[in-house]
Amino acid sequence: MPIPRVAIVGRPNVGKSSLMNMLARAKVSIVDPTPGVTRDRVSAIVLLAHPDAKGPVRPVEFVDTGGFGVYTAEGERYDDVGEDLAKLTGSIESQIAAAVRDADLVLFAVDAQAGVTPQDEEIARLLREQRLGRPTANAPRGVREPNARRVPVRVVATKVDGPRWETHAMEMSALGFDEPLMVSAMNNYMRRDLLDALYFLVPHTQDENTPAPHADMKFAIIGKRNAGKSTLVNTLAGEPRMIVSEIAGTTRDAVDVRFEMDGKVLVAIDTAGLRKKKSFAGPVEWYAFDRLKLSVDRADVVLLLIDATTPVSQVDQQVAMLAQKAFKPTIIVVNKWDLAEGKVGPKGKKIGVDDYEQYLRREMKGLWYAPISFISGETGRNVRETIDLAIEMHQQASMRVTTGKLNRMVGAIVERNGPPSKIGAQAKLYYVAQTGVNPPTIIMVVNKPELFAANYQRFLLNRFREELPFTEVPIRLVIRGKRREEAEAERAEKSMPVVDPFGSEDPFEISEPGIELPVEGEGVELPHAPHAGGDAAPVSMDLGDDADAYFDDEDQDDEADGAPASGDEESVDLEVSDVMTPAAADDEDEIEEDPFEVTDAAPVSASPKRSRSNDKRSAKPSPNPAPGPRGKKTAPATRGQAARTSKSTTGKSGGAKTRPGKHDGKPASKRGGGKKGVAPAKRGKASSKPNSGKKSGQLSESKGSSRSSTKGSRSRGKKTRNSMR
Repeated sequence: MPIPRVAIVGRPNVGKSSLMNMLARAKVSIVDPTPGVTRDRVSAIVLLAHPDAKGPVRPVEFVDTGGFGVYTAEGERYDDVGEDLAKLTGSIESQIAAAVRDADLVLFAVDAQAGVTPQDEEIARLLREQRLGRPTANAPRGVREPNARRVPVRVVATKVDGPRWETHAMEMSALGFDEPLMVSAMNNYMRRDLLDALYFLVPHTQDENTPAPHADMKFAIIGKRNAGKSTLVNTLAGEPRMIVSEIAGTTRDAVDVRFEMDGKVLVAIDTAGLRKKKSFAGPVEWYAFDRLKLSVDRADVVLLLIDATTPVSQVDQQVAMLAQKAFKPTIIVVNKWDLAEGKVGPKGKKIGVDDYEQYLRREMKGLWYAPISFISGETGRNVRETIDLAIEMHQQASMRVTTGKLNRMVGAIVERNGPPSKIGAQAKLYYVAQTGVNPPTIIMVVNKPELFAANYQRFLLNRFREELPFTEVPIRLVIRGKRREEAEAERAEKSMPVVDPFGSEDPFEISEPGIELPVEGEGVELPHAPHAGGDAAPVSMDLGDDADAYFDDEDQDDEADGAPASGDEESVDLEVSDVMTPAAADDEDEIEEDPFEVTDAAPVSASPKRSRSNDKRSAKPSPNPAPGPRGKKTAPATRGQAARTSKSTTGKSGGAKTRPGKHDGKPASKRGGGKKGVAPAKRGKASSKPNSGKKSGQLSESKGSSRSSTKGSRSRGKKTRNSMR
């Protein structure tokens, strides 16, 4: 049994197309404030669910019609080529009358914000008399058909955007079609109430077990303007379903026309004719072009109509490119062949089928594999055979090939004629499989996808069409590498260590050039190594921010003798005289004391040997070191002892990294200043750390430290010594 139909009628710009799109949940009709945009009957099948989910789902076909009464915008009666659009009035009204005649329910749309207008009252009178529209395009308006049946009518108040418009909508009851339904297509206000009401208003003409209507095949008819698309659709439908006119650009919406042929349900999608984009007259043509592309995407087969009376143009090639990029089976349909056959061509000979086929192959090289059909849409010549060919191509695009056959065939092709290599590598095929249909999708997994260039892929596609059942349909070929190898390569790249720009072997330590790092086991303990003096953890030394704390009671310490520390046996024997030589002392640069030196729990100051020949001395640590930032006293550094220092910043005040120097196999630590919270040594005071044997000009300090020359260090040292005395 046929599904019920609901027609939507009303004057222009009351929201009929917006209501249609809201019900269909898709962009079916073109919505634009310009009057007369919708001309043909635009239909869509909607599944209405039971309000309480206790009944079956009812499929309903909603039909959108053009606005009654006004069919051209003010000042736009003539199009850009001078055609009078008022000629379409009879055809549009005949489409409205046909929609009302075939409908089981009529929805009379009225604008609630504008109120009831005289034009609305006129349409209501015609609906009550069953005389809305014209029986035919040439019949006078208002003529009632002799066997017309009475169709129920309900008013739908549109643009009810909120509760404050509901009282205005109730005024539509004066039209005499019961209480109006309310809805807002813009914000979906009362949408649920409208759908629930329509479920019970639409007559139930199907059994509950009847499945929703489906189509065995959908094919889109595309082409340039005035190629005969609407004429072909009317021939297939057996009725004047579409408006046919000599005016170019008559069709604007993409209209689905359902018909049956040889027991199969087919859907023909009539689309708007295309012209050059620079010639588009307004946004409506852009909307039509967008629906043309959507129609190609949802179609199973594409019929590309070519006007045989005109040469193939660039627009024809652009339309063909749309089907080619979508990988749709395409038939090149030469329409109006009855007008072009037998005419004399440019060479003075009559044009035949073979001559025109060669001409099309030259002009449309992208569709060289597509079949060509010569028809006459007006007389119906060769139309049925073209539809049979479309059904055959749809079946061809739905076929599958076994993986074993593909691997044997492609393996033999690659082994016999492999892709040429510019990098000296040889292509290797792992496996081939067909992963999809419509279009047939073949995936090849190889070792190096870059070897399979575009020309070699075309070579493979030609071999596929020779040996596979895909002779006249497009094939999508995908070439890629192994995913496991790609994942392993990516994982290996992520796990690679950080490359030290200065040549450090430790991936987690980026060092500066010219500074050596302390190595565990070479006389300097690392923070994670066990403490040499016992189980107690090393103490981090912090002398605070007061620079004078470095030199408290320094003159008294010059007279005192120190005892060796009782922690590290190697550190006890280390003295300044063992590390420094008189020559090195002459060239000694001032070195700041490291506030982060770590010593044993019971520090004992050592008495270094000094060389006074060059007015140079070594500074001694303060017997009363300044407390740390937490108020705790920390152990002072031991002169002449290799201190345990941390690689990274320790404590709150922060610190720079330390590097050991080497002299006679014994390391000495040093540091650079400038870190936050670290007090620099007072000028003129030499650090308690011995020089590593390098000249002061070769020492590289950390950020924030300034490099001083040997001469400047000596003069400042003398001046400070005299002032301290």
